[in-house]
Amino acid sequence: MNENELTLAEAARNVQNFAATSLRRKIAQLEAEFISNENFSVETLCTNSNIDLTLLASALMMKRAAGQINEVVHAVGILLLLTHILEDGEIIESLSLGAGNTGRNFDLETNLRVAEFKFIDWRGGAEAIRQNTFFKDFYLLAESDTTKQRYLYVIGDRYPLKFLHGKRALKSVMSKDSGLAARFLALYGEQFAKVHEYYTYRKDRVQIIDVTAFIPDFANIFDSSEKTNR
Repeated sequence: MNENELTLAEAARNVQNFAATSLRRKIAQLEAEFISNENFSVETLCTNSNIDLTLLASALMMKRAAGQINEVVHAVGILLLLTHILEDGEIIESLSLGAGNTGRNFDLETNLRVAEFKFIDWRGGAEAIRQNTFFKDFYLLAESDTTKQRYLYVIGDRYPLKFLHGKRALKSVMSKDSGLAARFLALYGEQFAKVHEYYTYRKDRVQIIDVTAFIPDFANIFDSSEKTNR
């Protein structure tokens, strides 16, 4: 069995059947069942649990599709918000709907504003990678050479603001992005050591906006998605 013989719907169904109501519980169950078994028993257990090449091919197909789903979330999220955030007479000059580095400076640029959109359902735990990318967007907006209004749109502002007011070391935040670290060092040297120090200095430049104020259902949709993925 290979991916060419599967449809995305079939792959999703196979993975869903394997995970049942909770992938975490399923994994724990399998770990318990396979302990102390010999080769013959292991083969039987795999057969009884439908663990085969079809399931593996299905999982790989879903994994590759997940990257495209991120693009869909980013694009659809932005497009749904445009009618809520654009002012009368505001003209879109540049639009970057693909998630990640698309070669454009910002997700949205109009004659009045520049903006980035972070469709992240923050959970308040250890979220270093999310914090790192969020800080980069804030920094690029804050230091942009523009007279336009600067906006950073988020799903709920509690945890993003908590991070920006926090004491995480800037070296840690930028440790995985040497380009950003070099730019920051060239501009500020050792002037700032913690996130909150830089945020206090630049907070008036960037407006951080909770998009659920425009579309309340965003909160439910992203929260439901996060629970489903647990």
